[in-house]
Amino acid sequence: MSPVIGVLAIQGDVREHAHCLEQSGAQVRLVKTVEQFQGISGLVIPGGESTTMSILAVKNNLLEPLRELRTKIPMYGSCAGLIMLADHITDGRSDQETIGGLHITARRNAFGRQVDSFEIDLAIPAIGAPDYHAIFIRAPLVESAADDVEVLAAIPAANSLTNSDQIVAVRQDNILATSFHPEITSDLRIHDYFVEMVRSA
Repeated sequence: MSPVIGVLAIQGDVREHAHCLEQSGAQVRLVKTVEQFQGISGLVIPGGESTTMSILAVKNNLLEPLRELRTKIPMYGSCAGLIMLADHITDGRSDQETIGGLHITARRNAFGRQVDSFEIDLAIPAIGAPDYHAIFIRAPLVESAADDVEVLAAIPAANSLTNSDQIVAVRQDNILATSFHPEITSDLRIHDYFVEMVRSA
C-alpha cells in the first residue's frame, strides 16, 4: 500500500521532494492549506529559505496546525526543513518561529554562504552501505541534541572546520531531519527510509 505523503508547498524544493517520494513508492500531495493536511500519513518540509518559510507559515495560519500535525504523523525536514523542525535556532531572525518538536539547537548557514556549498560522502548506517553522497547548500548544523535524539550521520572531525564531529542527520521518534539535500540527488535511500517510517507509523 502506498502511503499519502504531503510536501509543504509554500517555498523551497517542493517538486524535487515530490519526485523522490513518488520514486520511493509514495502517493504525493502538495499541501498549502490546513484543509489539504486531511488524509496525509506523513509530511516533508523541504529545503529552501527558512526565514521566508517561517514568515509564510505564519502569514497563512499554518504554524499551529503544523505543530498539532507533528504530534500525529511522521515529518521529515531537509536543510531549511531541519531548521523549521528544531526547537531552538541560532543566527535566526529575532521573530523567526519554528514548528518545533525536534529537541535540537540548529545553527542557520553554519557552513557559510551559497559559494561555500560542498559535497561529501557520509556513513549513514541506518540506510546501509555504501556511503551517502551528501550535498550541502547554505546548510544548517545541529549544534546540540537532547538524549532522545538519535544521531544518524555526522561529518567526521577530520573533515570538519571545528575539529569535532558535526551532526548533519538526526531522528527523534517520528521526526527525521538532514542538513543536506537528498532531493537533488539520484540516491533515494533517505526518501526510502522516510517512506518506511510512515508505513511503520
